[in-house]
Amino acid sequence: MIFGRVKPLSAILATAEKKSLHRSLGAFQLTMLGIGAVIGTGIFVLTAEAAQKAGPGMMISFIIAGAVCAVAALCYAEMASMVPVSGSAYTYSYAVMGELIAWMVGWALILEYAVAAGAVSVGWSGYLIGYIEHAFSIEVPDTLTLGPLDGGTINLPAMIIAALVTMLLVRGTKESATVNAVLVGIKIVALTAFIILAVPVMRMEQFEPFAPLGFGGISAAAASIFFAYVGFDAVSTAAEETKNPQRNMPIGLIGSLGICTLFYILVAAGVIGTVGAQPVMGPAGEVLEPGTAALTAQCNAIANQAVTCSNEALAWTLRQIGWPQIGNLIGLAAILALPSVILMMMFGQTRIFFVMSRDGLLPAAFSKVHPRFNTPHVITVLTGIFVVLFAGFFPVGQLANISNSGTLFAFAAVSIAVMVLRRTDATRHRPFRTPAIFVVAPLSIAGCIYLFFSLDSRSILLFFCWALVGLAVYFLYSRSRSFVGQGIIDVPEDDVGIPPQPVPPLPGGIHTPGGKDA
Repeated sequence: MIFGRVKPLSAILATAEKKSLHRSLGAFQLTMLGIGAVIGTGIFVLTAEAAQKAGPGMMISFIIAGAVCAVAALCYAEMASMVPVSGSAYTYSYAVMGELIAWMVGWALILEYAVAAGAVSVGWSGYLIGYIEHAFSIEVPDTLTLGPLDGGTINLPAMIIAALVTMLLVRGTKESATVNAVLVGIKIVALTAFIILAVPVMRMEQFEPFAPLGFGGISAAAASIFFAYVGFDAVSTAAEETKNPQRNMPIGLIGSLGICTLFYILVAAGVIGTVGAQPVMGPAGEVLEPGTAALTAQCNAIANQAVTCSNEALAWTLRQIGWPQIGNLIGLAAILALPSVILMMMFGQTRIFFVMSRDGLLPAAFSKVHPRFNTPHVITVLTGIFVVLFAGFFPVGQLANISNSGTLFAFAAVSIAVMVLRRTDATRHRPFRTPAIFVVAPLSIAGCIYLFFSLDSRSILLFFCWALVGLAVYFLYSRSRSFVGQGIIDVPEDDVGIPPQPVPPLPGGIHTPGGKDA
């Protein structure tokens, strides 16, 4: 096969059965985990960035990003219900397109999960500082609340929350999911309150001009605001810890995405229709990029009287329309709820590493399970260290765009895998079948490519540099240590008491249980 080593689905399922994580999550918990992962920094923080790029047209940006996620979710649902193991896009790619593609997908998912967790931590810090300053009239120095690229020294609040979430994840999935369900409830109440207060007082003239920077601005905003939807696929990484995954995984994926999309459209309309969302232009009328010193200077010149200048867009909006105390409560809700997003991003990252280690592509220590908490504690702590560093030294917008690049690559890979598997393994039982697969999957792939190239050039360049580093790691370390490459492959589930046995590879590097021809 042109893609090289492929791990058969039967072997993937056997591996999971023999070294599995405890199944404790149901459909409701999965849906709550999905909402917890999706609703977060994107709507609470990046709304301002989308407004700077697209103005009121950011409503179209939300629809575009949501549509791409919807078709990708349908592809994910089929794969997750058919292959209920940890690993998400990495595992699916390994079964269909081979080890090298799977490695690159897993490597890209590091950008999605770990970098995204850092971005959410920075967003949480912004709301915390805004709440302290408005509720208690205490001025907090930028030196300790902004990274060096933002004009500060270190973002201590962001680092602290990332460290606390790491500790929670080490204690266990069930405990983490319970805490997350409470935080999701707080988040939904906060957004519902915002919608109730903002939508009835909208003024249609605030929507004009609708697209001040043209469709290019809408596309750029869609690429950024895509971060607002990132996280629903983290539900699929919990497949191995899900009760009755064939039924519950599609419910968790599609249900959480539908609920989140409805909230996003209503919240965006509330912001635009009340305080307006026109971009802040430079002194000579030039377009200013979000997260730049030029935009910061112009915002200072207008006393930050624009939603695009705010690090806490929803709370700022309510203060402007006469609800200062409710605005503070919205800020408090974000402070309480955003950690659920950090939790799910780190949850997904550690499970990806767990499975890659189980396949021999990463050191065996990464798949060690804590004897008391039954969690992959080694990789959880290691992931937490990197997230803490990302949160302390990088701005939220840059982290979000970098995260999106890895996410879009993984989504496209899953969409390809679903189509390939329909051809190569058409008889395998599929509890959930993606409707019109050869229409939906190509739409997903095209949408991912469109959003990827709508990102800023720095994020695109960094993605390709990261991919090159990943290739180097694979060929210098992982390829020679791969269990599939060594001919070590797991046997079917009814022989789970037998250790993995080496078998001779078939032509093209394909391995099957027992060494027999497929």
